[in-house]
Amino acid sequence: MFEQLPFAIYVCDRDGFVLRYNRRAAELWGRSPEPGHPDERFCGSYRMFRPDGSPLPHHQCPMADVLRTGVSVRDQEIHIERPDGSRGIALVDIEAIKDRGGNIVGAINCFQDISARKRGEEAALRLAAIIQSSDDAIISKDLDGIVTSWNGGAERIFGYLAEEIVGNPIAVLIPPDRQKEEAAIMGQIRRGQSVEHYETVRQCKHGRLIDISLTISPVRNAQGKVVGAAKIARNITEHKRSQAQIVNLAREAEHRTKNILATVLATVRLSHSDTSDDLKRLIEGRIGALAKVHTLFVESRWEGAELHRLVTQELLAYSGESETRVRIDGPAVMLEPSTAQTAAIALHELATNAAKYGSLSAAGGHVEIKWSLAADRRLSLCWVESEGPTVTPPTHRGFGTRIMENMIGQFKGEVRFDWRAEGLTCEIALPLA
Repeated sequence: MFEQLPFAIYVCDRDGFVLRYNRRAAELWGRSPEPGHPDERFCGSYRMFRPDGSPLPHHQCPMADVLRTGVSVRDQEIHIERPDGSRGIALVDIEAIKDRGGNIVGAINCFQDISARKRGEEAALRLAAIIQSSDDAIISKDLDGIVTSWNGGAERIFGYLAEEIVGNPIAVLIPPDRQKEEAAIMGQIRRGQSVEHYETVRQCKHGRLIDISLTISPVRNAQGKVVGAAKIARNITEHKRSQAQIVNLAREAEHRTKNILATVLATVRLSHSDTSDDLKRLIEGRIGALAKVHTLFVESRWEGAELHRLVTQELLAYSGESETRVRIDGPAVMLEPSTAQTAAIALHELATNAAKYGSLSAAGGHVEIKWSLAADRRLSLCWVESEGPTVTPPTHRGFGTRIMENMIGQFKGEVRFDWRAEGLTCEIALPLA
């Protein structure tokens, strides 16, 4: 009958010698003690410990206490160490066995392995501690939107104590103009779908509105049915405010930079009369190219400029009504600011030269700009002119050519000009960071 029982069991005589036990007991002990052996008293465990981790000698274990006092033990926790060093946790219930005269003649211990349950309880306690100490609001609610749990982060963010809001609708946190959001969110939850990093506005206890980011996941029961939702709400009000400040500062920087560039342009225009108009236009054009790429920096929050936009912006004035007059082809490449400025000046010099002497000076002329990016982050850009006037190679290096060579050389890049009769070809190689 012992072997049919769904729990571990063993019996001791009045002197504590283990007389009989079942297979479940042997499995929990990790050994099979010899019944009645003089060294096997009170328990078949190799070693025992109290819940606080202190050693528990066999002669002080619960079985020894029951044999000595006759007082039953109920639901006492004992930690067991097996011969191989592994440990388990048992919950023991011990009853004294008495003869007709009331004398103790032995005791029976019915115990069960609660190791898995204890690990689950400890994990739940750790999780609860993490949830309670989190700076984020961690909230659970049922499918009717009733709050079922509320952590310390939620108290700090929204101002409600747990006892004030648990059992009440989550809608108390939602401003009137955002009430429809909850229905849409719960619709997704009912379908078993999560909501991630949804930015919205919520209302605190005293009416203050805050920006938050929501991540919501469905909660399922043992059968897999969705029964509620777990919500993490992060207060991003300060983050939003910082973002707005950065944008404002960027706009202010752009405004001031453009004012400086405008002042430089005005100075050039008011230069001495012996400064040629051509020189003034050259300087104005280069400053204008820098101003345009600066606008792209602001739009990208100073990350740089996307090459396709940079090329399009510089050649926009020369595209005309024909979509094929300027052809642009290349992968998406983000240039960091200093590289983008160099590319902007190079494109400006090439476009200006093409408009004065090259293919863009003729009605049917074309320019093709194409680029590629190698695995080692080396950018290769090719500028090809065609259908323009016959090209005559220059007899000397012009100012624009020297500017391009110097600026590209600073980045350990290379530039090569091929003055073909049918049109200029310029190849630029530029290593990117």
